[in-house]
Amino acid sequence: MTGAERVMNNVKFGEILGPEDEATRARRVRSRFWATLKKAARAIPFSEDLVAAYFCALDPATPHRVRGVLLAALAYFVLPFDAVPDILAGVGFTDDVTILIAAITAVRAHITPRHRQAAKDALADDEAARAGFRAA
Repeated sequence: MTGAERVMNNVKFGEILGPEDEATRARRVRSRFWATLKKAARAIPFSEDLVAAYFCALDPATPHRVRGVLLAALAYFVLPFDAVPDILAGVGFTDDVTILIAAITAVRAHITPRHRQAAKDALADDEAARAGFRAA
């Protein structure tokens, strides 16, 4: 088990962002994810993994604990309030990247080939893939 996995396994749901139900967090992530990704694309070398994690987090077939970890990390990514403001050139997304890498690493086994294909389609700017991903 990696250090990131140990850390994320010890995080209790709600500790990262405070109490918020999963549906509310999912709506917030869904509404802000694409605009934030577009702003941060140059700073995030693992965009395909990030988008696959987004689809994994929104997939009802994903276990609740995994969804909670991913939704918390994705919510931190899309929220305008940050430990390091995103507007700082060169360093603004470093805290976001660190949290996202830790979360994705901790739950990597749950990101399926379907999530990865949906990510490839979405990054190819296939609007239908972005809007139309549904769990099997």
